[in-house]
Amino acid sequence: MSDVKKVVLAYSGGLDTSVILKWLQDTYNCEVVTFTADLGQGEEVEPARAKAQALGVKEIYIDDLREEFVRDFVFPMFRANTIYEGEYLLGTSIARPLIAKRLIEIANETGADAISHGATGKGNDQVRFELGAYALKPGVKVIAPWREWDLLSREKLMDYAAKHNIEIERHGNKKSPYSMDANLLHISYEGGVLEDTWAEHEEDMWRWTKSLEEASNTPQYIELTYRKGDITAIDGVDMSPATVLAELNRIGGEHGIGRIDIVENRYVGMKARGCYETPGGTIMLKAHRAIESITLDREVAHLKDSLMPKYAELIYNGYWWSPERAMLQQMIDASQENVNGVVRLKLYKGNIVLIGRKSDDSLFDAAIATFEDDAGAYDQADAAGFIKLNALRLRIAATKGRKLL
Repeated sequence: MSDVKKVVLAYSGGLDTSVILKWLQDTYNCEVVTFTADLGQGEEVEPARAKAQALGVKEIYIDDLREEFVRDFVFPMFRANTIYEGEYLLGTSIARPLIAKRLIEIANETGADAISHGATGKGNDQVRFELGAYALKPGVKVIAPWREWDLLSREKLMDYAAKHNIEIERHGNKKSPYSMDANLLHISYEGGVLEDTWAEHEEDMWRWTKSLEEASNTPQYIELTYRKGDITAIDGVDMSPATVLAELNRIGGEHGIGRIDIVENRYVGMKARGCYETPGGTIMLKAHRAIESITLDREVAHLKDSLMPKYAELIYNGYWWSPERAMLQQMIDASQENVNGVVRLKLYKGNIVLIGRKSDDSLFDAAIATFEDDAGAYDQADAAGFIKLNALRLRIAATKGRKLL
């Protein structure tokens, strides 16, 4: 362990990472650099500075990454209409490659030879952090305390903190009911009563979204403006990426939009139940598919849909910084060149109702699609040959007596 001279720690200032900071100093006898990311989690990050200073840390990084997070990670992911296992909008997953990137950047800036994180040995985050780190700095050493130490319970962590005079905020109860992760895209909840897949989640768990009973009784109409697949304005007001997502979170939360309760398949092999609040992302997914419906060629749209599950799996499993994800991203981004226009939605009691969509790049031709007289824009007699040619193989098989049932 003596070969580690300096380590960059992903540091929140909470119980786990505060204990990790001291543990690294004592176990590895090394200098620790702390990195705290503001990804829009809704909590003050600046107090982490004082906590790190109290433990003797001299190099402290506290970075506002909200715009970079949404612009370079969330928006590119939503261009693909990405969803994992039919429900999960990857709120935790998509934040990890940015944190890994910044950890490596700080390691390079400070001359550190190692990075460290607080992810446990049971979850996906350890994989995501470390795959990203190795892709960006192959020779970096990764220290994952949860895979090394014997402090495997909250009680042991609290005792360690007390023994070493580590200041920990207490909120009345000794044990928090949930393990939570938050950023501008979502909040996740795991543990506690949620470990029983039959138990109903508790209403007071949710933080961003109102229940359907408490949601507004008045529907709200919103218009989202798209440019090359990304939202650039809400109701005609231009906004930055992070501001767009924050505002959609606020609006969606008022209308009870974006709650899910799922059991997902983790990359490490186990099933895990999680509850997620993703109000803005849920609106974004619905609206993006709507604007694509009039601006994308049919085969391009279908190809994108066929590639999406693989793209989602890559992000979920931690392969953002992989050549295959980069290749898929280039294809996805190329498809968005003409995804421009406006989508109109009605939000009410957990529902997102598509009202309208328009675009100067629309491929929808009312003259052809009409049920009225199309004035010769489409020759319906052409359909007979089209159907016969597509039925040819079916007719041949039938004449040969091939049975389908």
